[in-house]
Amino acid sequence: MLSAEHRAIVTATVPILEQGGEALTRHFYQVLFTDFPQVKPFFNQAHQHSGEQQRALANGILMYAKNIERLEALGPLAAAIVNKHVALQIQPEHYQMVGASLLKAIREVLGAATATDAVLQAWGAAYGQLADILIGAEGQAYQAAAATPGGWSGARPFLVAEKRVESDEITTFVFRPADGQSVMDFAPGQYIGVRLVVDGEEQRRQYSLSAAPNGQTYQVSVKREDGGKVSGFLHGQVQVGDTLELFPPSGAFTLAEGSRPIVLISGGVGITPTLAMLDKALETGREIRFIHAARHAGVHAFRDHIDRLAQRHPQLKRHYIYAEERADQPAADAVGLLGKEQLGEWLPQSRDVDAYFLGPVPFMQAVKRSLRELGVPEGQTYYEFFGPAKALD
Repeated sequence: MLSAEHRAIVTATVPILEQGGEALTRHFYQVLFTDFPQVKPFFNQAHQHSGEQQRALANGILMYAKNIERLEALGPLAAAIVNKHVALQIQPEHYQMVGASLLKAIREVLGAATATDAVLQAWGAAYGQLADILIGAEGQAYQAAAATPGGWSGARPFLVAEKRVESDEITTFVFRPADGQSVMDFAPGQYIGVRLVVDGEEQRRQYSLSAAPNGQTYQVSVKREDGGKVSGFLHGQVQVGDTLELFPPSGAFTLAEGSRPIVLISGGVGITPTLAMLDKALETGREIRFIHAARHAGVHAFRDHIDRLAQRHPQLKRHYIYAEERADQPAADAVGLLGKEQLGEWLPQSRDVDAYFLGPVPFMQAVKRSLRELGVPEGQTYYEFFGPAKALD
């Protein structure tokens, strides 16, 4: 149980975490993967090599320590963690492995003089409290998925029913359940977990669902990343008829109810969840602005699809901006990077909109800043990250 003394000790460690939290988490991952190698499939090693995962964990630990007296402030962060864990199928026993590794790393990095028995006991109690909260929420999500029509628990085999090239970098995969039964619906904007074996090693990844729910199949559209182990395998090795395992849909980046105009802003492969969101939004009759940024037309996926929808639905206006134009490719509505001036021109005249944006981190930072300066209420802006969460401000 987390006592008042424990809370005081955890709070007192905040300055230490602010100064050396990333070094601590870097060592934590080394300990975790050495002592419990069975958890490696849950972590994208590219994020490990870049340091993104370490920075994300350091920020999460810091936020938890700062808010130990008012855990309700962690609501959005906790919800994001739960959704990611559900898509990867994290189980209670994994929390025990992580907890043991975290305490071991704290002692080894900070030293016995700083990481006293009292400090370790406090952090053990604090971690236990957080783990119980997350385990409970994730357990409820697993039960709900299993009880939903077409739902399931754990991994479910799916056949690759279709593989379709969308651009120079993005390929779509359509999955149909191997048992021939139906699949559960999902909220447009959510993602699905994929488990596969690459070069003899299990890998788990999450991909946004890029088509509206139909009860029969799931569709994801994957960008081939330079050096990407899993994306390269999907693009180069996986073929129609192959079997992969999927976990039930998850995620909180979904459309809010209301009647305000909807603005969908995407950069690069960030377009994928907005496709299903757009289909849902068109059913409401609300005014929609679809804004997409790409390096050039060759990597712009789904342009023809969006153009056809815009022709059929007068409430939909679409705008494209390319960092560069090429003479042999279709032109964009604007050339350059998406900034405040261009975004302001394409937004509805009234800034009372619901704005959703997703893409590379620098792109999202610029969009978030521009929306705020253009007068869009911050409570009406929604976003989600590729990979580990980072601060946008």
